[in-house]
Amino acid sequence: MNNKLVPPQFKTGESQLLTGIKPGTIANNIIIAVRDPLGFDEDAATYISKKMNNARLIADTGMFITYTGDYKGVPVTVCSTGSGAPDTEIAFAELVGAVKGKASILRIGTSGTASSKVEVGDLVISTAAVRSEGTTPSYVPIDYPAVADFNIVNSIKSAAVNQGFKYHLGITRSTDSIYAGQGREILGYKAPGLEDVPSFWANVNVLNYERETSLILTLASMLGHQAGSICSVVNSAVTGDLDAGAGVDNAIITGLESLVIKEK
Repeated sequence: MNNKLVPPQFKTGESQLLTGIKPGTIANNIIIAVRDPLGFDEDAATYISKKMNNARLIADTGMFITYTGDYKGVPVTVCSTGSGAPDTEIAFAELVGAVKGKASILRIGTSGTASSKVEVGDLVISTAAVRSEGTTPSYVPIDYPAVADFNIVNSIKSAAVNQGFKYHLGITRSTDSIYAGQGREILGYKAPGLEDVPSFWANVNVLNYERETSLILTLASMLGHQAGSICSVVNSAVTGDLDAGAGVDNAIITGLESLVIKEK
């Protein structure tokens, strides 16, 4: 009996089945964005691609939509995914696997906050992330830190400063659960200790929470690539405010400009 069973990869020839991408179509600068109704009125990749030059549709599998073009002469690929670490894992693997050499991966999207320092519409540039999701422990023990690349962080910060946008540098928390995991009740049910979730993480200076950053930072560090994350804040546990789309355009422009700065 063969005890070394190996599942097949999701490929037909050189084509990736889940994203539909082919070798030679993906730039080394990769933006991963979630199809997020709190941030976008249309597909996230389609929306971001409109701020690029010469953007062309590379693949659309329904689950993932990918464009490649450039921004101020810097080649860029942008891919939209479903929400959370598991879907982001697929996009990361197939996109990064299609480039030669080192990739720079940037998450651009939305987030919430429980910090009194952060307001709705602000930008948060992640220096690191709390790994409160279940995907990255499949790769490496939870002791392994999810940290952003220093050069990427510096480039994003410089871009935000140049644009005059209000930003914060600090730690993000990535969760699987958007309800109990971020301190919300669901259908009247309150998980034990639920009321302490937002205050605990705010008290240890976590600036924002979302669902993808820790996966991107962890896999990039493990595999020798560069990664960073910039998110706008669209809701606040402090004020109770919710403003879908707040700061998203600022996050996109900052992210794109950061790639230009990085390439200089």
